[in-house]
Amino acid sequence: MSTPTRTRLAQVVVCRRRWQDPDAVRLRAALTSELRNRYADRPTDPIHLPPDEAVAAASVAWTGVAYTPAANPVGHAALRWHGDDLELKRMYVVPEHRGHGVADALLTAAEDAAARLGAARIVLQTGDRQPDAVRRYEQAGYHRLPVFPPYDGLPWSLCFARTLTPPQAATNRPGRTAPA
Repeated sequence: MSTPTRTRLAQVVVCRRRWQDPDAVRLRAALTSELRNRYADRPTDPIHLPPDEAVAAASVAWTGVAYTPAANPVGHAALRWHGDDLELKRMYVVPEHRGHGVADALLTAAEDAAARLGAARIVLQTGDRQPDAVRRYEQAGYHRLPVFPPYDGLPWSLCFARTLTPPQAATNRPGRTAPA
């Protein structure tokens, strides 16, 4: 089941997928491997670097995979409910496609999906050794907030939030294309 969004940046299309879609699973495994290497000198913590099972499939409201024109999966993002907010989970772009707008396409698609799902805000957690992610979120208008549960026990966690624009008004934001 694939539902393309209207988001086309950097020659990718973000398609809605199931949480267990094989492309989504492979991208999340690549993210987990990269994070384990990046934080290898720190104690292993099941909250910080959880297996996919730590995110219950039933809690996932939306999963998106970015594809190149050749149908290669190059990025992933998901949303799950966290109280009244949606939490951005497992945002990832394969290394060779970083810096080309794939993250922007994923973030735009996730924000559009969150607004359609009725969330007023997206929250997220990242780590202190992910400066590119922090920069991307800050450039996209996310602001830091106090570390929220379940990440509050991790001293290297950084949490962010962004208030969403309703879908009808979202097409007027810079960088968005109005529907044809």
